[in-house]
Parts: sequence; C-alpha cells; structure tokens
Amino acid sequence: MRTVRTGRVNRVLLALVGLLLLAAGGSVLAVGLGAPAPRRWIHSGPHDVLLGTAERTRWRDAGWWWPAVIAGLAVLVLLALWWLAAILRRRRPAEILVDTGDGEGALLRGAALESALAEDAARQPGVADAEVLLAGRRTRPGVRAGLRLEPAMDPGAALSEFTASPLARARESAGLASLPAEVRLRAVRHRAERVS
Repeated sequence: MRTVRTGRVNRVLLALVGLLLLAAGGSVLAVGLGAPAPRRWIHSGPHDVLLGTAERTRWRDAGWWWPAVIAGLAVLVLLALWWLAAILRRRRPAEILVDTGDGEGALLRGAALESALAEDAARQPGVADAEVLLAGRRTRPGVRAGLRLEPAMDPGAALSEFTASPLARARESAGLASLPAEVRLRAVRHRAERVS
C-alpha cells in the first residue's frame, strides 16, 4: 500500500534529519562547554565562532558565489515545502457521503468501512490476511486492497470471490453506485515441504 510506504519513508527521513541535527548541535554544545574538539573540527573551543571573518568573506568577490548560495537555499526550501505538502495532503477520505434518499444524506466513517471490508475479506476461504484503504473523494470513493493468499489458493478465484462478495456487500451497504477497487494479491510465505 502506498500510504504505508510513504509513512515509513517520512519516519525514516525525519529520524535521519533529527539524528544529524542532534549530533551537530550536541557536538557544538559539548565543545562550547569545554570538551576537547576533534582534529579538523570547525569549532575549536568555547570562545571560537562557527564562521569566522575569513570563512564568511572568502568567496565574496567571486561572481558565482551568491547566486549559487541563493539557488541552493531555494532548492532546499522548495524540497521542504514539497515534503510538507505531501505529508499534509489527505489521500484517504475520512468520511463517505451516503445517499439516504431523503435529500439529506449521512456520513459513514471511512475507517469503519475499511475495517469491515478487511474483516470480511479475511474471512474468505484461502485468504490469510487482508488490508484495505480507501482512496478518492468522499462522494466517489475507491478501494485499495491487499490480500495475502494461502499457498494453494488460486489468485483468480480469490479475486472473483472478493469482488463478488466483500466488495459488493460494502458497496451495497454504503449505498454507492460503484466502488472501484485496486487489489494486490500476494502469497503467504511458507517453508518448503520435504518430499520423501
């Protein structure tokens, strides 16, 4: 499922950035409090500045320096904004609008439909486990499902059973005209059987 992978990538990237910032800040703090600085370290003692006058003015006269610095910082800002927008953008509908026939409508929690559909799919014969995520908009939702099949299960039969039973029941119970689905099938790993 793409949402799960994106969440894992975000956690790993945030952990790496956090560790990098923690190590850099901790080392500068330790040297500032009097710990001995390693060789070739940019900060040599508690009264030293991180960027001295020589470092700050070294490339000032070069015509390419400031455009390169500004371009690099602009790229970093754009990447950070893109990452933030990707995290904040909701890919899953929290609620589904159900037509009740009286012109008012009702709201069905997306998590409830995901859970019910996953449990129903996991009860299928030959299905070991099922994951279901909603996608799309609340007026036209779709389903992304992952079915883990037992070793002897025919994938075509499992897919037909899923679309005919659990998916059809979910569509009817939510009062939806259609409920498109993307289904990924995987086999459960098992030990090789010994033949004698």
